[in-house]
Amino acid sequence: MDRFLVRDLFGIEGLNIAWYGVIISCAILLGVILASREAEKQDLRGDMAIDLLFYILPLALIGARAYYVIFQWEQYAGDLSRIFAIWEGGLAIYGGIIGGAIGAIIFAKVNKFPFWRLADLVIPSVILGQAIGRWGNFINQEAFGNLVTNPSLQFFPYAVYIDWLGEWHQATFFYESMWNLGVFAVLLYFRRRTKFNGQLLATYFIGYGLGRVWIEGLRTDSLFLLPGLRVSQALSAVLVLIGILMFVFHKQLFKKSQEYEGKYLKGTEE
Repeated sequence: MDRFLVRDLFGIEGLNIAWYGVIISCAILLGVILASREAEKQDLRGDMAIDLLFYILPLALIGARAYYVIFQWEQYAGDLSRIFAIWEGGLAIYGGIIGGAIGAIIFAKVNKFPFWRLADLVIPSVILGQAIGRWGNFINQEAFGNLVTNPSLQFFPYAVYIDWLGEWHQATFFYESMWNLGVFAVLLYFRRRTKFNGQLLATYFIGYGLGRVWIEGLRTDSLFLLPGLRVSQALSAVLVLIGILMFVFHKQLFKKSQEYEGKYLKGTEE
């Protein structure tokens, strides 16, 4: 199918609306709704999630682009203006997560909101957004895996047909989407059963990291840190380790009290 939902919007040549952008926008919208509802269950104002988005989204976009450019520098060294040509593609999810995390830290500092409580509040929205966003890779025919030559395995969802190659490849975008939905379900289950603030974030690090270590090894378009060492696999392994350490040392790392008395409490007005 056409990767653009709308071409030449308002008759302006080159002003297109890509399906990937629509999918990401829907993922963001659902994530905000989910976080807003959870905030209200915690006796917080739901609009906190919208305010948080204004901190997270710009830095997530910058981080996603910067991460990709850094590890594909040879493509941009000769023409630095192409760094800003995001319509050509080139956004990396880990860069987006890092940028978004910085935005969340700034929000927590500015509003004196307990960071670990904030992280647990929004992290289910993050993994849900990642699960939905992977379907943009299906539209763009990217982020696929190894070549599938066995005719009996040339079917979706195990494999996906790549038109521009005329070949079947492992549907790694689908594997990751389903894995992320599984992690999302686990986070929702434990949301009311946490023993410490930061537990959902630690669970996300372990769950998402394990899946990404496996799935990234199947992909054919990975960014490489060193020959044979994929950037995302290395970072995912680090996330798993951090998540485990968060569980083991949670009493030393996290304060028991995560009370909040600021402007986002229900019944307060700015």
